[in-house]
Amino acid sequence: MADENSREDPEAGTPDATSRPAEDAPAPPAIDPTSAQPEPPVSPPTPPVGHKEPAPAEAAPTDGRPLPNPVPSESGATEPPDAEVQDTVAASDEAQEPAPRARPSVPGADLEVDIVPEGVDPLARASEADPYATEEDAPPRAEEPEDLAQPISTATIDLGAGARYRATGKRKTATARVILRPGTGAYQVNGRTLETHFPRITLQRNIRQPLETVGYEVRMDVVARLHGGGISAQAGALRHGISRALLEADPNLRGELKRRGFLTRDSRAKERKKAGLKKARKRPQFSKR
Repeated sequence: MADENSREDPEAGTPDATSRPAEDAPAPPAIDPTSAQPEPPVSPPTPPVGHKEPAPAEAAPTDGRPLPNPVPSESGATEPPDAEVQDTVAASDEAQEPAPRARPSVPGADLEVDIVPEGVDPLARASEADPYATEEDAPPRAEEPEDLAQPISTATIDLGAGARYRATGKRKTATARVILRPGTGAYQVNGRTLETHFPRITLQRNIRQPLETVGYEVRMDVVARLHGGGISAQAGALRHGISRALLEADPNLRGELKRRGFLTRDSRAKERKKAGLKKARKRPQFSKR
């Protein structure tokens, strides 16, 4: 039996390799690591002539500013900004950094003095007058319009020999009875000159304003009788009376004199005293006990 199985079939030829046992298959040759040849490095492909690689994208600045616009080249392609633009951006970043605050040797020496005067509201509006302001700190006064500073050229007053223009002016408790007549610009107040009765320059200037406005300050004399009130009230009454007398001489002057405030009767007066008070508004000191 064994001889018959081991005998080869002449028609079948050589025995099939798959029918061999696994032990009969030849083992692969061993590879020596020392004798292995390294693979040659692969070089990148050479770019064609005239090819330019794109520049890496520039990072956006951290402060939110936009990147500078790329500069277009002659061929139409955009190029990144040059080094000068980058230096300018870096210099601007350094300039925007706030300088470190120097610590003073004395604590609080760098602080501004903020002293609130007694009786002044620190939260009041800035438009209110400063109680400690001097004349130099005061804002410049607005100049009067040119039309108000110029004399009235349309005044036509009859300066006949017997011309007399009478009027009455009032201010507070003072009353002035005024007579205008042709003359040289002299003032007679209660039988005295203007400088003697009103020694203050400001009052003299206010009294002369109506005649200077119409241009008759050296062509008419003023005769006035004053009573009541004080020096300031009498000066206001005299000015009011002269203005009304000019209106009697030329009714066409009403518009110009009214616009300058010469015909307005100043109604301001001292407020009466109230019962239980020291004056009109002043109260006695409060005592709890």
